[in-house]
Amino acid sequence: MVVVDSAFSDDSRASDESAAPGHPLGDDQLAAAYLRWGRLVHQLARRALGDGPDAEDVTQQVFLAAWRGRHGYRPGAGGVAGWLVGITRHKVADALAARARRAALLAAVGAWQETPPVGGPGAEQVLDRVLVQRELALLPSPQQLVLRLAFYGDLTQSQISERTGLPLGTVKSHTRRGLRALREGLASAGPPRADVPETVRGERIRSARSA
Repeated sequence: MVVVDSAFSDDSRASDESAAPGHPLGDDQLAAAYLRWGRLVHQLARRALGDGPDAEDVTQQVFLAAWRGRHGYRPGAGGVAGWLVGITRHKVADALAARARRAALLAAVGAWQETPPVGGPGAEQVLDRVLVQRELALLPSPQQLVLRLAFYGDLTQSQISERTGLPLGTVKSHTRRGLRALREGLASAGPPRADVPETVRGERIRSARSA
């Protein structure tokens, strides 16, 4: 559980609202808010995640989320500091979950490396496949079906339409939405890589075009 240090919370409650009336992060107030509460947010993130880039990333994510959600802010007992601490808790939880996913995936690759098939793919390729399969399983059924037929059936969009009976436009829509969700899931599961328009982590996507 994340607890606000009293040194921060007492000062913040006393002057939050007078320093930032209305929306706490207006168009010209984001930098000022970061200067005022950035240290608090970073200390909470570092306490949960340790020193390193994760704490820095969470700090940036907190203020970005605060900026995007600033119109939903309602003054309360905790003031702006309490509001930011609540956002920090959620971002820290997300970072810990992503860290656990990465550890599980790396463990799976490590187990594979103990007895790799002769002439088979390397660890990097195995990790890519595990990531893709894991994220595919989280997609809605229609998107999952279309992408599986594209990835593993090596079918074009027109062929998928014929195979499933879905209109071609529907197949294209499921493909587009599924790929977007898949890329977002892959980005949160490991270190980011450069996007390749017709590939996802090395998997070919023939369904990105029609026959």
